[in-house]
Amino acid sequence: MQINELVKIAHANAVSKGWWDKEPSFGETISLIHSEASEALEDYRNGKPINQNWYEKENETNIFETDKQVTPEWKPCGIPSELADVVIRVFVTCGRYGIDLEAAINEKMAYNATRPQRHGGKVI
Repeated sequence: MQINELVKIAHANAVSKGWWDKEPSFGETISLIHSEASEALEDYRNGKPINQNWYEKENETNIFETDKQVTPEWKPCGIPSELADVVIRVFVTCGRYGIDLEAAINEKMAYNATRPQRHGGKVI
């Protein structure tokens, strides 16, 4: 699937689940993106492995050997899942505002390729 197809699907799902019944402000959508990144950071700070998913339901946690969600009641958790949430929130926001994310990514990656080594001189 192309990025803009995923944008449409993510936004349509958010609308169908009622998340846009009362439209959030642009600032709220950016805050939600940030909150997902913060959740990934918290998992890291709590010592969770960066590449590991685990699954939770009610008061249970499990790491399935297949590393795939077995049934829908098991919620995917972990840094990979939180990073997926960041991207999904970006997709939903782009879908709402009609942003051609695929074109923006291609343009920005092409520009970044022209930048000098460690441009800006920042430490991190």
